[in-house]
Amino acid sequence: MSRPEPLAGRTAVVTGAASGIGRALAVRLSAAGCPVAVADVDEPGLKQVDLPGPALRRTLDVRDAAEVSAFAAEVRDWAPAPLGAVFNNAGVALGSSVLGAVPADDDWLHEINFRGVVNGVRAFLPLLVAQDAGTIVNTSSVYGLIGVPYQSAYCAAKFAVRGFTEALRQELRGSGVRAATVHPGGVKTGIARNARFRGDPEGRGRTHEQIAAEFDAIARTTPERAAAIIHKGVDRGKARILVGPDAYLVDALARLAPTHYWDIVAGLRRRR
Repeated sequence: MSRPEPLAGRTAVVTGAASGIGRALAVRLSAAGCPVAVADVDEPGLKQVDLPGPALRRTLDVRDAAEVSAFAAEVRDWAPAPLGAVFNNAGVALGSSVLGAVPADDDWLHEINFRGVVNGVRAFLPLLVAQDAGTIVNTSSVYGLIGVPYQSAYCAAKFAVRGFTEALRQELRGSGVRAATVHPGGVKTGIARNARFRGDPEGRGRTHEQIAAEFDAIARTTPERAAAIIHKGVDRGKARILVGPDAYLVDALARLAPTHYWDIVAGLRRRR
């Protein structure tokens, strides 16, 4: 495979761009000279993203394959420069025990976190293959590396993103198109506050705000830092992009203690 081309100056697509990592990515890439096509279901939030360069903004539900395909066609016709990368980044969260899970909640999460990624890949991959260049960048998580209590739906979706992308990577061998998975650790975004909440899954009586505050307390990486790591990883042609020191720790634990990593993680959390 040829050496990767830097993203600067090439068109980028970012879903989930109204907030968090997606927003920081869009701003960073626009500042680097990339025309940026941004999409999110949150139309007011999307309008507030300040992009200094050429931009295409579209309200988009990544669960709708037809909508995503129409967005890809619009990007193809609009793009003022070759397509450099497609960041399938949109995602949501919820917390529940397996025993107490509400199937409709699990389905909602899977449709966004996994099916939304698949829809993005299927819509944009033909454009990348036609130009024989560019990168599909799919956001998984450290929860796509280990299983986490009360996060069965989220882990299942993020493991699925990881497996889907790794299979795609093998199919693209010998071409100019790459596929990369992103595994963020704790990033200071609104994902915990915007999660679906039906009560404390651990039965400790915590409110939604208290659970979100606990997440914020252990999330050490800013969205801007996460965007910088992802941008540099894509420029370097990395296939797996770990975001944050906690992501490196989790990755190591998953390899070294594949059946006992949670004992170590739980111990570290208690100490904090």
